[in-house]
Amino acid sequence: MYYVIKGILTDCSKQEALSGPEKYVAVLTPEEWRREIEDFRMGIDLDMVLDAGITKAEVNYDSLTGTFAIPDRNNLSGREYRFAFACDERGIVFIDSSGVAAKLIADIQKSKKWRMPGLERFLYDFLERIISPDLALMEAYEKELNSIEDAVQRKPERRCLDRVNDIRGELLDLHTHYEQLLDLSQELEENENGFFDPDSLRYFHMFSNRVERLRDMLGSLREYTVLVRDLYQSELAAEQNHTMTILTVTSIIFMPLTLIVGWYGMNFRYMPELYLKYSYPVLILVCIVIVVIMIAWFRRRKWL
Repeated sequence: MYYVIKGILTDCSKQEALSGPEKYVAVLTPEEWRREIEDFRMGIDLDMVLDAGITKAEVNYDSLTGTFAIPDRNNLSGREYRFAFACDERGIVFIDSSGVAAKLIADIQKSKKWRMPGLERFLYDFLERIISPDLALMEAYEKELNSIEDAVQRKPERRCLDRVNDIRGELLDLHTHYEQLLDLSQELEENENGFFDPDSLRYFHMFSNRVERLRDMLGSLREYTVLVRDLYQSELAAEQNHTMTILTVTSIIFMPLTLIVGWYGMNFRYMPELYLKYSYPVLILVCIVIVVIMIAWFRRRKWL
């Protein structure tokens, strides 16, 4: 697929893209790139970096090359969408077999009209499409953490802690992605080869600012996960302490009864209580009174 950057992104043929005055955008499969690489006159070979697992840009003598590794926003812990790119002053080529680059470009073609079209503005919109779902994603994480916090306060369950740990891992993956995007954007803004219009470098600076704001929001969410984990541990400790308190109080309540049982279980011959008619019911009554007094005393001390 070939496009030229005019007021809108316009479909065109390969010949029109490579020979016309406008900047071009191309999306090729790795096989197409290997067949047509000489037509772009960039003097590079991306075979070794097509499946790189990071987002980066590298400055070459007469080109700018790099790779994208974009996490799936529906499954951040899964495999990233990966594709490569090569760029010079005439345009940019995306080498992609996943279809992600083509989808992002199709979104730009449908929704963007430019008063000042240029390669820099296209790259800004392309990069912005990558992070566009992230604000809603952050809000969804925040709501989920709020609901987990409420659930932990009601009853600390292991599944709550497991989910918090999963969220923390996903946020860490997203944080790494943001750091890589910042490095790529700064490399573009550096404009070492002079491919971009100096007046349009502000687009890359704008993108860096957006990523930094998202990274700050993500940092707050990561701190929130720590707070929720600490809350889980404290609630669990409080629950365990309450259980231990009940067990301790129960043991103390029945300790006098244990003493009575041991006392009258010694089977000495001369124990007059053993021969009295009402010894058994009196002993039961004494035990009940002891238990009631102990429970009342513990409740007064707020131990129960």
